Amino acid sequence: MPLRNSSAKSIAKELMLMFSRVGIPKEILTDQGTPFMSRVMRELCKLMGIKQLRTSVYHPQTDGLVERFNKTLKSMLRKVIDKDGRNWDLLLPYLMFSIREVPQASTGFSPFELLYGRHPRGLLDVVKETWEQETTPYRSVVEHISQMQERMEAVIPLVREHMRKAQEAQRYSYNKNARLRVFQPGDRVLVLVPTVENKFLATWQGPYEIIDKVGDVNYKVSQPGRRKPEQIYHLNLLKPWKDREVLVVMRPSDLPLTEPEVSLSDTLSVHQKAEVNEFLRRNREVFSAIPGRTKIMKHDIITEPGKKACLKPYRVPEARRQAIEIEVKKMLKLGVIEESHSEWNSPIVLVPKPDGSIRFCNDFRKLNSISKFDSYPMPRVDELIERLGKARFLTTIDLTKGYWQVPLTEQAKEKTAFSTPQGLFQYTVLPFGLHGAPATFQRLMDRVLKPHARYAAAYLDDVVVFSTDWETHLPKVQRVLDAVRAAGLVANPAKSTIGLEEAKYLGYTIGKGLVKPQATKVEAIQNWPQPLTKKQVRAFLGLTGYYRRFIPNFATIAAPLTDLTKARAPIMVKWSPETENAF
Repeated sequence: MPLRNSSAKSIAKELMLMFSRVGIPKEILTDQGTPFMSRVMRELCKLMGIKQLRTSVYHPQTDGLVERFNKTLKSMLRKVIDKDGRNWDLLLPYLMFSIREVPQASTGFSPFELLYGRHPRGLLDVVKETWEQETTPYRSVVEHISQMQERMEAVIPLVREHMRKAQEAQRYSYNKNARLRVFQPGDRVLVLVPTVENKFLATWQGPYEIIDKVGDVNYKVSQPGRRKPEQIYHLNLLKPWKDREVLVVMRPSDLPLTEPEVSLSDTLSVHQKAEVNEFLRRNREVFSAIPGRTKIMKHDIITEPGKKACLKPYRVPEARRQAIEIEVKKMLKLGVIEESHSEWNSPIVLVPKPDGSIRFCNDFRKLNSISKFDSYPMPRVDELIERLGKARFLTTIDLTKGYWQVPLTEQAKEKTAFSTPQGLFQYTVLPFGLHGAPATFQRLMDRVLKPHARYAAAYLDDVVVFSTDWETHLPKVQRVLDAVRAAGLVANPAKSTIGLEEAKYLGYTIGKGLVKPQATKVEAIQNWPQPLTKKQVRAFLGLTGYYRRFIPNFATIAAPLTDLTKARAPIMVKWSPETENAF
């Protein structure tokens, strides 16, 4: 039955229409969706004398026949609906009629025959009658009822036999690899439940403790920290927890102490790698996964007098609350944030990362609109790349969470306040999202590297040291690391590499006297799908324009695409042979 919405009232109304056609059932089996758990549904079942049965959480197999039929019905709908899919509700009755007149595999009879005791007159029957032009023989009401009773008495044993065989085959297939598992109260188990990032992605979580056994295959599980501290799960969603055996391995003191996370170039010789290992021993305190704290400068936020940014927090999905709590605890431990009593408030935003985790961000647009803009210049990428292209040896140094290594002034701290389900907090360091953050950090790095500008450069937290020979390369890197250490900064060992002949930097591959676009970026341009909107055209031109130095007459070639982005051009672009050739 097509519904405009899935509210409890809409479902109850349609159920009454169904009852008027087929009668009132004694039992109804549903999942634990909100409409079926509502007071309206309870009152309807109570009024009609219907026993309401519910499936276990995350166990659709209880109502497997319905779930499997829904899949079949959706597959059939996709084959008959229009391209826009807006007429699916009009086609649904025709599909249901075709399903009801076809014999079902398990019973051997059509649903129509089992419900009404006679074969329905379908489209094929109409066609057959047209061909044969036979008149339907007359039967009295008594004869019709008598024949229907005889037919039902003959059909029921056949249906039961077909169902028995089908169930035996299904049971054998399901139990072929199944093993009976039994848990006792107090046992620790893992539970297969959706993740906080994606409710359609289930993972094993825990360990949790079994409280009690409910029935033959259901168990009540204690799960502290979740929305429901106690929940009943089906056996198929549980597996025993096994404690890992702990093995302590002590490193002998006579082995060389190196920083294993820092990468070394594969092109270095054995002698050069030995030099780098010794070099890392002397500078291991500069590399850390925990951000440092510079004393050279602080970031200040100067706002317009009399104006404040205090916005209501955005709604946080229940599935993301645990992730927010974990992130807040992590930042409190690092000293990045502190509890606040500020009158300011900027909402938090959770941005998904490519690896499936989430990035904790803040929406500082209101604060940025009333704060002073810092116009400190950023380095020109083309000039920076030209300097690096002639180098034979390159070392890339990535600062650990660079912004978090710059402290805020006291008056700026309260302006960065944000609210979470755990309370109100404010940053003690430079957060991401402030429009003055890049300028402050670039000013800091330019000051740190000013004495070493001939052989070192930085674009925000990406530092590169370059030289034409190995003999002078490590001493140059040493001087840069000394400057980083003196500034109170630390580098990320997992993202730093020493002694490269070729390095990927700011979207380019540089080294050996050459400057090339990164192969992955070229592949992305070649595989870019045809843009459909003005925004998608701008995105494509933005990526290709970054490498315009490698494309002679880029502006002339891209002119047909550029015309699509003009103010008077339609939002949905019109493709032509000229734009296709330019694309």
